[in-house]
Amino acid sequence: MNLTNHFLVAMPSMQDPNFKGSVVYICEHNDEGAMGIVINLPIEISVGNMLDQIEIERELPVRDHSCLEQPVFNGGPVSADRGFVLHNRVGRLSSSIDVTEEVSITTSKDILSLLGTSESPDNFLVALGYAGWDAGQLEQELIENVWLTTEASTDVVFNTPINERWNKAIAQLGISATHLSTEQGHA
Repeated sequence: MNLTNHFLVAMPSMQDPNFKGSVVYICEHNDEGAMGIVINLPIEISVGNMLDQIEIERELPVRDHSCLEQPVFNGGPVSADRGFVLHNRVGRLSSSIDVTEEVSITTSKDILSLLGTSESPDNFLVALGYAGWDAGQLEQELIENVWLTTEASTDVVFNTPINERWNKAIAQLGISATHLSTEQGHA
């Protein structure tokens, strides 16, 4: 099983406060574990304010101030002091990993100086921290019915209003969230 480029959608029974009601975009999944970014838990700071606080130096002028008004996200409980940018693929950046032909994740500061400029990715999501699972841990959580899985959609990640992402990810499965049980169990 490889869940790279899939969503993990928290079941209503999820009690972990880090993931309750969350949608996680899985960036990497292999025999060593999994890594993803929570895409629907914004924190109380905009991308522009964050960039001002960390004093990012820009070589290019900002041309699109509105894209800097989007919130920064709580990407997960691991390395909450590190930034991660999920974005459509652009030219080579240091520390970029291509998840698919359309989506990359970058951890280097060079992408931050591009946000809002003429070189900015058209679509991006900035997160602090990530969600991580050791080998076999995510698979065990799936057996325990903690998560639903569905193929990821860039439309959900970049274009869907934040408060609708959980429902839209579930709808991709052809079901309604109202039909999900808050009870855990196995048939």
